[in-house]
Parts: sequence; C-alpha cells; structure tokens
Amino acid sequence: MNKEISNGIKVTSPLPHREGHGGGSLRVGILGAAGYTGGELIRLLLNHPEAEIVFANSESNAGNLISDVHEGLIGETDLKFTDQMPFDQVDVVFFCFGHGKSEQFLKEHTIPANVKIIDLAQDFRIKGDHDYVYGLPEINKTEIAQAQHLANPGCFATAIQVALLPAAHMNLLKEDVAVNAITGSTGAGQKPGATTHFSWRNNNLSIYKPFQHQHIAEIRQSLKQVQGYLDADIDFIPYRGDFARGIFCTAVIKTSVPVEDIIEAYKDFYQDAAFTHYTDKAIDLKQVVNTNKALVHVEKYGNKLLVTSAIDNLLKGAVGQAVQNMNIMFGIDEMAGLKLKASAF
Repeated sequence: MNKEISNGIKVTSPLPHREGHGGGSLRVGILGAAGYTGGELIRLLLNHPEAEIVFANSESNAGNLISDVHEGLIGETDLKFTDQMPFDQVDVVFFCFGHGKSEQFLKEHTIPANVKIIDLAQDFRIKGDHDYVYGLPEINKTEIAQAQHLANPGCFATAIQVALLPAAHMNLLKEDVAVNAITGSTGAGQKPGATTHFSWRNNNLSIYKPFQHQHIAEIRQSLKQVQGYLDADIDFIPYRGDFARGIFCTAVIKTSVPVEDIIEAYKDFYQDAAFTHYTDKAIDLKQVVNTNKALVHVEKYGNKLLVTSAIDNLLKGAVGQAVQNMNIMFGIDEMAGLKLKASAF
C-alpha cells in the first residue's frame, strides 16, 4: 500500500499487478548511455534482479566496450555501445540526454506505444500538453504506477522538495523560503567545462543561477500540488562544491508552529517512503552518497524552522530515482536493485 499526495490529500492505493513478463527480465534500452547518468544507470541495472540491458546507445562510442568508457564496470560486463535503437525489443527506454534533446528526439523518432519512457531531462517535468507523469514517488506513486511516460525529477529539485513537502502539507509555506544547496561536480555532466576543471573546482566554491535555477519551476509545481497554493517565493541559491557527488540543502521557513508538531508531521509524511527518511540527528553528506536515500532533519530557532536534506545527485537525484520509478511502473519491488551502501568512509 502506498501513501502519497494527490491534489494535496494523502491517499492510499495498491500498486497494479505486474503482467506480461512471466517473472522474467525487464528488457531495457538506454539512450545517451556514455555520460555520467548513463554509466550509473548501467551500473544499477547490471545488478538489478529483474532487468536486462538490451541496448546502450551512444553514436560516438558505437562498438566500444562499455567498460572502456565507464571504467568502474571493468569485469562486470562485456556489453558494447551501439548506434542502433531496437525499440521493438524492449519494455522500457531511458532517456539520458541533455536538457532539450528529449523533445527533439521524439519529433524525429517513433517509439512503439507499448514501450514505456523514463526521461531524465527536464523537457516534460512541467505539466502541459503531454502525458508525462512527474516521477517524485513521495507524492505521485499512484500516478507513476499507471504511467506510460515519466519525467524524472531534477537533482536539486528532489533535494529541495523532500525538505519542503511536509511543511507544505502543514500549510507552512506562507512567506518566502530561503534555500541554499551545494552540489558535486558530476551535477554538471561529463562534458568538460571551465567550472568542472579540477584545478578550478578543487579547493573552490561558487554560486550560479541565483534565484533563476531551472529547477525552481518543478519545485513550485509540487509544493503547490501539496499545499494547494503557493504565493511565497522559493529563494534558491545553488552552489558548486569541490567534491564529486552529492547535494546538501538547507531551507529556512518562518513559522510559529511548535517544533514537536513539525517533527511529528515530517515523520508521518515519510513513514511509508521507501527511500526518504526523517532522522532526529543532524545529517551529513556521506550518509547518502552512493545510495538512493534522501535524509531530512529539522531544527527550530525562535520562529525560524531550519530544514536540512541530503541526497546523491546521481542516484536519488537522477538514475536511482529513475530505477525506483521503473520498479513502480512495472509493479515490482520498489527497492529492487537499489539496496546500496553509503560510502561513509
């Protein structure tokens, strides 16, 4: 049974029974398989008990061993990249494209109607003239289970939403919310750039896109879904961190509600969540790196509520959540292939 938010109200509903696979493998195709998200997705699916990678598409690496590009997979697979896209041989295809490329790809290619799509780009995250379900399991599990096409949430968006959604459910977001979040260099993608170069990033810190980050729209969309309205601004300042992976987020909410009531509400909100956990102790980044977990903690200082959250940007912030969504879409164990140990030391 799955607790979730639908139009701002918690509901409980069963996942549909998985049919058509006879207990065998889910056949998976991957587009854009040579980047960071593609590599992490391949790593997860190779160890998934019900998934079989049929093709990993990369035109620039066609014919090369996957382990020649994703060297952490040496000894784990002899699969090669391909420039082919046999959609008729798969049950689901993952889009690991850069932002803006998914929509263009679908204009130029036809994917059979029975093949499910999980898009990791931002092209379909905002509701509009499309049938893509926003894939945040903490609030949309029933819709995800019924989805044919799914838009996977952004990394910053996931970290900030898990921090703020219980507060929205309590109707606490009445004034502007100050949010700071710092991300690892893998959040910028595998293609080298001036701000991902080691000699620039190491022992350095900077902000980018203050108050204008592209994830703000999807954050506001979910908060409005849960609270019913959202007049307050989400004043988000993103930071580039001098580490490889992870997101650590802080949010400040003004409220007179006692902290004991807020903690109880946060625990209740996430009591049925597979990977998002409220903890009474202050959190740190290493607790979530290399996992699909999101950790959340709150403290109160006068009328200011401080919420902290942490995720791995490549896992719960990207392909880990995508695999979690795949599991839900096909009615299998939500945690399948995702029982990962944090690299805490």
